[in-house]
Amino acid sequence: MALLTLLLTATLTGVASCRDAPAEPLPIRIATGSPTAVYYAFGQSLATILNRELPGVRASVVITAASAENVRLVGSGAAELGFTQADVLPTTTTDSPTVEAVARVYDDQLHLVTTGGGSVRTVADLRGRRVSVGAPGSGTEITATRLLEVAGLGGVGVRQERLGLDDSVTALRAGRIDAFFFSGGLPVRGIKELAGRSATRVVDLGEWTEPLRARYGQVYVSRDIPRSVYGVDPVTTVANPNYLIVQADLPERLVREVTRLLMERRAELGAAHPAAGRMSPRSAIATAPLALHPGAAAWYRAAKP
Repeated sequence: MALLTLLLTATLTGVASCRDAPAEPLPIRIATGSPTAVYYAFGQSLATILNRELPGVRASVVITAASAENVRLVGSGAAELGFTQADVLPTTTTDSPTVEAVARVYDDQLHLVTTGGGSVRTVADLRGRRVSVGAPGSGTEITATRLLEVAGLGGVGVRQERLGLDDSVTALRAGRIDAFFFSGGLPVRGIKELAGRSATRVVDLGEWTEPLRARYGQVYVSRDIPRSVYGVDPVTTVANPNYLIVQADLPERLVREVTRLLMERRAELGAAHPAAGRMSPRSAIATAPLALHPGAAAWYRAAKP
């Protein structure tokens, strides 16, 4: 296969004189996030597909703090693929980008989660309380911090903790924090499990979409979280797109195959997590401010979405 030849050639760089040596599989490290959030489930399913269908590839997932860390890992060459929220990305492109896009995959929705019997019912009720704004290096931390700023609660307005999803759930149940933010596609498994075990409230954030857009740009939109997702009262919240990103210097033919499998195996990816099944070739190409990798762009041109 031509793709196999390409991959084997890439892995044999620097050892061309050892013609009889077995070729090492080409690693495809996928930077994800918390094991109970969407990036990880999506990434695990994608790794399974790549390992099954691309000869010469060894795909694996990397657990991370999520978006901001993922952009850093892919940009530095420590991962080949990764997931990120759009609001983590720079608003302008550079002449020599280190990361490019494979696809817009789905929208993240910002959750503000608290106990069902607690007194936190609005963002204003967070003043003076202990609130997790997300792990360092996460997209949640960026979006939550921006929301607190536009709500007049930045700085010392709240007692901020910087916890990932799993630690936030544990801390809320133990009473060590009063609420936590988490940004993820619906449903977020960790939040669904919390709501299934104890009385839980998701706070409405819909009024903050326009202030965020006014200060930070048009990436933010309002989206609903219906009762059917977590079994709690329905709310409107702030959402922004998610992208699958790739090292800019990855071979065009390899990225074209990754893009093909991402789109053609949407049903399988959707079985791993519903958010992954919401992709379409038509929506996937909307990746501004990132440019599509030439390999991804070639697949979309041929598919004519």
